[in-house]
Amino acid sequence: MMITSAAMQSYLATPVTRLATGSRVNQFLPSTYVRRLPRNATVRVRSMAEEDKQEQPTPVAATPPPIPQAPLKPKVSTKFSDVLAFSGPAPERINGRLAMVGFVAAMAVELSRGQDVFTQISNGGIPWFVGTTILLSFASLIPLFKGVSVESKSKGFMTSDAEMWNGRFAMLGLVALAFTEYVKGGTLV
Repeated sequence: MMITSAAMQSYLATPVTRLATGSRVNQFLPSTYVRRLPRNATVRVRSMAEEDKQEQPTPVAATPPPIPQAPLKPKVSTKFSDVLAFSGPAPERINGRLAMVGFVAAMAVELSRGQDVFTQISNGGIPWFVGTTILLSFASLIPLFKGVSVESKSKGFMTSDAEMWNGRFAMLGLVALAFTEYVKGGTLV
């Protein structure tokens, strides 16, 4: 039992000394047989004290107080390829706005006339869809091409993040409405 204990102690102590000395040590010998390095042989610590800087008093009227500046806003790119890029500001926002209008319109027509989404589209809904798409796309793109960011106009309750999430839920809701009506074979309500 004592040999096992000595071997374990030796084994646990050798990695540090093996790395420091660079020599191989028998793991079954006690750690007392390991050659010790002289103290502070490889590590030297130096510190430098900072010199005290003596501040010279300046007259109060000599330097004007700093003028507070508004934080710099990141410049918004107005290039067509940047605005309509996959991760750009326009695609998801426009699709979300169209989905919000489409979901509310589909539910309103379904409640008032009792028509499902596919019947609404086949009974003259395509011109309304195309007209709404063009109108909302241009209305969304014009400020972006002028360099106005969506985040600069979002304050209070109606933030740009809330609009993105509402658009995402409307996209999912419109797809779920159409899928449910297709599986059910009729209107949802």
